[in-house]
Amino acid sequence: MNPSAEKLTEYLEALRKQASGELYRDDYTRILYSTDASLYQVMPLAVFIPHSSDDVHAAVELAAQYQAPLLPRTAGSSLAGQAVNEAVVIDMSRRLDRILEINPEEKWVRVQPGVVLDHLNAELRSYGLKFGPDPASSNRAALGGIVANNSTGAHSILYGMTADHVLECRGFLSDGTPFHFQPLSEAQLAFQQNQPGLIGDIHRGVAELVRAQAEVIRAGTPHHWRRCGGYNLDRFIDRGATFLWPQDERFNLAKLVCGSEGTLAVMSEIKLNVVELPRQSALALVHFDDLYEALSAVPLILETDPSAIELLDHLGLSKCREVPEYARLLKTFMEGDPHCILITEYYGDTEQELKERVEKLRRRLRSNKVPAHIVPALHPELQQNVWTVRKVGLGLLMSVKGDFKPVPFIEDAAAPPEHLAEYISRIESFCNDLGVRVAYYAHASAGCLHVRPLMNTKLAAEVDKLPKIAQFAAELVGEYRGALSSEHGDGRCRSWLNEAFFGKELYQLYRQVKYLFDPQNLLNPGNIVDAGPMTENLRYGASYQTVEISSQLDFRADQGFARAVEMCNGAAVCRKLTAGVMCPSFMAVREEEHSTRGRANALRAALSGTLPEQEFTSKRMYQVMDLCIECKACKAECPSSVDMAKIKFEFLIHYYREHGVPLRTRLFAATPVLSRFGAGPAAPFLNLLLGAAPVKWGMEKFLGISRERNLPRFARQPFTQWFARRRKEQIPKGTAGQVVLFHDTFNTYNDPHISIAAVELLEALGYEVLLPGRFCCGRPAISKGLLEPARAAADKTLAAFRPFAEAGIPIVGLEPGCLLSLRDDYRYLLPDDPRVETVAGQSLLIEEFLTRLPGEQKELLQKQMKPPAAELLLHGHCHQKSLVGTAPMLQILQWTGAAVSEVDSGCCGMAGAFGYEAEHLAISKTMAERRLLPAVREVAPGGLIVAPGTSCRSQIADLAGKRAYHPVEVLRMALK
Repeated sequence: MNPSAEKLTEYLEALRKQASGELYRDDYTRILYSTDASLYQVMPLAVFIPHSSDDVHAAVELAAQYQAPLLPRTAGSSLAGQAVNEAVVIDMSRRLDRILEINPEEKWVRVQPGVVLDHLNAELRSYGLKFGPDPASSNRAALGGIVANNSTGAHSILYGMTADHVLECRGFLSDGTPFHFQPLSEAQLAFQQNQPGLIGDIHRGVAELVRAQAEVIRAGTPHHWRRCGGYNLDRFIDRGATFLWPQDERFNLAKLVCGSEGTLAVMSEIKLNVVELPRQSALALVHFDDLYEALSAVPLILETDPSAIELLDHLGLSKCREVPEYARLLKTFMEGDPHCILITEYYGDTEQELKERVEKLRRRLRSNKVPAHIVPALHPELQQNVWTVRKVGLGLLMSVKGDFKPVPFIEDAAAPPEHLAEYISRIESFCNDLGVRVAYYAHASAGCLHVRPLMNTKLAAEVDKLPKIAQFAAELVGEYRGALSSEHGDGRCRSWLNEAFFGKELYQLYRQVKYLFDPQNLLNPGNIVDAGPMTENLRYGASYQTVEISSQLDFRADQGFARAVEMCNGAAVCRKLTAGVMCPSFMAVREEEHSTRGRANALRAALSGTLPEQEFTSKRMYQVMDLCIECKACKAECPSSVDMAKIKFEFLIHYYREHGVPLRTRLFAATPVLSRFGAGPAAPFLNLLLGAAPVKWGMEKFLGISRERNLPRFARQPFTQWFARRRKEQIPKGTAGQVVLFHDTFNTYNDPHISIAAVELLEALGYEVLLPGRFCCGRPAISKGLLEPARAAADKTLAAFRPFAEAGIPIVGLEPGCLLSLRDDYRYLLPDDPRVETVAGQSLLIEEFLTRLPGEQKELLQKQMKPPAAELLLHGHCHQKSLVGTAPMLQILQWTGAAVSEVDSGCCGMAGAFGYEAEHLAISKTMAERRLLPAVREVAPGGLIVAPGTSCRSQIADLAGKRAYHPVEVLRMALK
């Protein structure tokens, strides 16, 4: 029972006085924590972000006093709904994220709950170690959630479950009593049983329960080793369960807290076993034309002792082709058009051994007449491409457009592999009889093929099918002696089935365990035992509706603006910290509000009535959207392809109509006009004026442009003047053909030397360089959400480029944000304009153009080059990385003969005008310091920093005091 409003207020006031952490009760923050990656949405009572273990202690102890329910949580990536509840959420992910100790000799680590698994593994790599279980969400899932969920992953056939690797844990019981659960000898157990209070009650109660009810536990526990449903009582009895990992027979309540989904205790520290990294690995990508044949082959493949067998199904492969980042990766390892692929991995000591193991698999399949084609992947980089695609499989399935989505509620069952094909066939048949299609992905090796029925939970008739399908699946997996939940937990979608699945006797033991630990039912109530119906608190449901927004951009492909927002399913890939670009603001501030998921949740709340309709254009919503720097990384890296840059553009259109357009916004959008008039004879004077301290002070005071920044300098001679004067000379026509140079504003009026280098490079290749005229593509207006100036600029740009495009002349750009606007933004700015596709089809970044040259031209170019420096460090532009990738850029830089490396730096933090704005200065610096600036400072004397983006080069100059070069400058220097 939840506390009264008065009691809750008293609890929060007491907590605020006693703890140092942040405490939130406002509607926006509660909405941000009301969802996870599941079907559900439940508004929490409040959100608490502790700064220390003492803060957690205070939160739990006071909750017992005021009877306030609690929900400990980390990334909120749970798929079963156990990370949402009508409770006070304790978010461990932001502050309690330290690795406390690594003991490589004894192979264990101590961590706080908020440590992200990929971060831990990155630290362990230097010791040749890793944490064994590897859930697909490892780039944002934290150890607290992984332990609470008893997670596993692709390598479960080697490493088993997380509970196999939990050694100890510390934290607080439901009454606030501190605990330290660890393996106990008989004498130590007796000592704990004699302790007063809840500690003694729990040790006595659990020990007596497992002694008296061992047969019930044996009979009710699934025989499949891959299981995480219910409570782990099977780990306290002899001869009762199957495990893949050696078990410590000593009494250890840490094994019971693991997998309890926050219902038994609140952890503040965890000690975990770690394992050795494999020396080498290889993949055999087994291509099939039929799913049933693929699944039937799994037992045969298991006989070759792989370390993993993962499925990429046909729908997942199809969706992968639609997301630029993953489509590029897919092309590196898939051959033809298979229906599905079994990713089969082997570990070994040498490459030759691994080649032999792949060949052994090939012979085994051939001798058994299995119709499959094997593509080997021996190189680590290629293997990483494969695993990246596999790990985003769930999100890719969720990127299906419209209201029918692959829904997570039966996907966690595991059947013995020898029954997997039959199990899947029967599930599919049952769903099809109800008019429901299904999709699949994941762990074929363990018999856990995640089954996702495609359903529309906004329709009552579809909602009615949910429990029918769930009950059938539970009965079916029970028939095969499998596990109802094998890695995602029980939560709201499966807990209601636990009594029927485990049997009344074992279920009653689970209830006793819950009561022993939490007699007031305060910790994440309603999960594992005493759950409500699975159709309660659905995120959508039959009553879900959205207000109509008269969108100004084209959202037809998403079936409207609201559905574009709803593409966010909560998987929280935007919370990753270790690699890629998405989401720069979250990486900098680590706040849920400033993640792509947070923005989508807030917008959806306003559209669906959870917030008042007027909140859609409120100043508070503007704060939520403000730190989106429109990097477009979510469009590429979010498996569901949530295009928050486009969504923000639409939001700003409506916001400015309500509140007016600030002067600073108008000025930044007018950058092309100001640059055109600033460049030329007056440039030296204007540069001196804009750099003067009083002027900088005034711009910060009255415009909010930071005085710590140096505005781009105007050129004394714009590129267009240089080009016009040069064309008066007798320049021979190109022998290789013609090319149009897209001379954007920045490389015309601020950095003309870059355009000049491009002309000289292209002419050296035998091309006649053409200019289309003076204009701006509209990128500054697009970035600031000004619709009409953006459309007007796009119209002029298309008019100038169309004749060249229709003539088949390539249009080559130097500034990624500008050139890629032609291929991305114009499609929703001017959706029915036939010129858009014509121009987009001929528009290329300079590196794309160069890498598509005929072989003889490439060879000629490379022969003329000498290394311009010993080392080249590349920092890619966000739009370039998101829509094209940096592979073409790396390729052309390697032509110079220099050693080329790329920093995995995410966004530089300047992001157009963002870094110039005074209120964003600190965050801009934080983004840069995360990866980029440390790498830049480490470049040895004689090395060159390479960055194609104007903003990126400005950020490097401002904050590191170093010059960064555009790639064409580097190529031009190499030609000298």
